[in-house]
Amino acid sequence: MDSDLSLEWCAVFIDGGYLAKVLKNEFDEIRIDFLKLSDKICPGKRLRTYYYNAPPYQSSPPTPQEKERYQKAIKFFSYIDRLERFEVVKGKTVKRYTAEGKAYFTQKGVDVRLAVDLVRLSWAGHIKIAVLIAGDNDFVPAVKAAKDAGVIVKLYYSKNSSSDELISAVDEAEEITKELIEQCRR
Repeated sequence: MDSDLSLEWCAVFIDGGYLAKVLKNEFDEIRIDFLKLSDKICPGKRLRTYYYNAPPYQSSPPTPQEKERYQKAIKFFSYIDRLERFEVVKGKTVKRYTAEGKAYFTQKGVDVRLAVDLVRLSWAGHIKIAVLIAGDNDFVPAVKAAKDAGVIVKLYYSKNSSSDELISAVDEAEEITKELIEQCRR
């Protein structure tokens, strides 16, 4: 990015489920310092980092294992929320069934909240740079809307789980590397 952008306001948007999957599958579940990561990837003055995720599913009544997973997630979200200029935005996890009757879990409301915030901050003129850690092509319309508002959109992605359409839609794309993750190790 141009050096004159270092004075521009920047927001970081993290798809927490995506980043967790990348850290688990590609970096042996290294625990990272989210503040370090945000400051490292934000080329301008960081307005805020938005972290999007959903706590694990709980049945009614929840099992002891579900309660424990849920409490760990809430504790983690609270930790993230207390970081300087961070905001946690939560969706929910719902249980669905395949045609064969097999249960699976999916997040609801996470991607749309990220997309809305990206577009809202861009069109309100609060940011000039948006840094996105994500891989889903559902973000393409929001990226295009942010760019139409004059925002430079940079994507950090995993080569193993990212949409080519999303990579093509952003202004700049950079792979999440072992070096970056090591520099942000907790």
